[in-house]
Formats: sequence, C-alpha cells, structure tokens
Amino acid sequence: MMSGRSGGRDGEAAGPVIRIRVSHGATFREVVVPAQATFGELKRILVQTTGLEPERQRLFFRGKEKSDREFLHAAGVKDGAKLLLLEKPAPANIEQKVEPVIMDESVMKACEAVARVRAEVDRLSAKVCDLEKNVLAGRKVDDKEFVVLTELLMIQLLKLDGIEAEGEARAQRKAEVRRVQSLVETLDKLKARNANPFSDHNNAVSVTTQWETFENGMGSLSAPPPHVPSEQVNTNWEQQFD
Repeated sequence: MMSGRSGGRDGEAAGPVIRIRVSHGATFREVVVPAQATFGELKRILVQTTGLEPERQRLFFRGKEKSDREFLHAAGVKDGAKLLLLEKPAPANIEQKVEPVIMDESVMKACEAVARVRAEVDRLSAKVCDLEKNVLAGRKVDDKEFVVLTELLMIQLLKLDGIEAEGEARAQRKAEVRRVQSLVETLDKLKARNANPFSDHNNAVSVTTQWETFENGMGSLSAPPPHVPSEQVNTNWEQQFD
C-alpha cells in the first residue's frame, strides 16, 4: 500500500494518495489520486491522460457505474484497485439522459484478463521494434530471436483464446488478437529480409505503424499450436472470424 502524501497546488500536503489502474479501450493506465477523492475528481484527473471531458466519462468499479459525488474510499477503492472507463457518445443537439449501467462482474474480470495480456504484448512489441531496427539497419540477427518472439506471441494468442468475453471485453480481446497477429506477420517478413536483405526492400513492414491499426469486433477463436509456421498462423486465425 502506498503511504506517500501528495503536494497541493501551493506545495502544501494534501493527504495520502493511492495508485489505481484504469482500463480504457485498448489501453491500461496507472493514475495516482488522493485517497479521499471523489469519482468526479478522478474524472478530472483522467482528462489529462484520456482527453475525455468528465461529462463523457463513465467509471465502473466492481461492475457498477459510480456517481461523481461518491468517494473512492467509501466505495472500497484502495491502492492497486482496478477501474473500467467507458466513453459516453458525443453530445448531440438534444440532451440525452444516460441511464446507469450495471456491468456484469464476469465482463470486468475478462477486461482485467485482457489487460494482463496487453501488458505482456507491450513488452514483446518493444522487442519486435528492436529487431526491426536492426534488420532495417542491415545488421544480421540470429534466426532464433525471430522464432522465440513468434512463439511468445503465439502464447499470448492462446491466452486470449481462453478468455470468455462479451461486450466491452470482447472488443478489447479482438483488438489484442489483431495486434498480436500483426506482430507475428511483421516478424515473418523481417525474418525473410534478415535471411536475404537484398531480395526486396519494399517488403519491410514498419511494426510501429501496424501496432496502431487494429480493429474492434470479435469472432470465435481457435488457436493453432505454437509450433505452426508463422506464415500459416494469420490465415488460419482469420478464417475463424465471423
């Protein structure tokens, strides 16, 4: 548990703070807030990292949407707690009342499971980026590095396949599946270029661009075993999407 104290705007002590994790779309953010803050105050803090105005934020904790006036500590939010942030539609000319939504606990757990996979994929993505830089710079890379990274990414696909997801969690899982598939495809192309750097320079794919071009939506998954050659993986998985 964190026992630090945050400074106020004028440098004075403002009481103990806690670190919480907020799942938003395909991202997972850590935020430090005063332990005695309200959910409304947390929304104002999240504006800095999400760009969403407080009026467009919907915060869920333990499957239930929280009101702006409710205090974090009163709702049981402690250091290390996980919250879910959803976006309200952009305001229209006619104001529409958004009814409170009770999110099933299973959906919350699925979102958290996807977030854990996302964190591991972030780590593997950085390694793929490093490999890409070396290959594009003409430096020879051991083929084993491509094989190991591909197998590790396939393990993440298997984890995603094991997550029962609906609604928001389903969309998040879909995004991670697309992201991992893109990285596997990139590794395959980089491996080919590494083996024959002068064959076709136009085949090089920038992984830093592909990370941001995944879609939402979901179909059923049936992961192939990790040893399946990477050039077959994407085709096999894509055929199972509805």
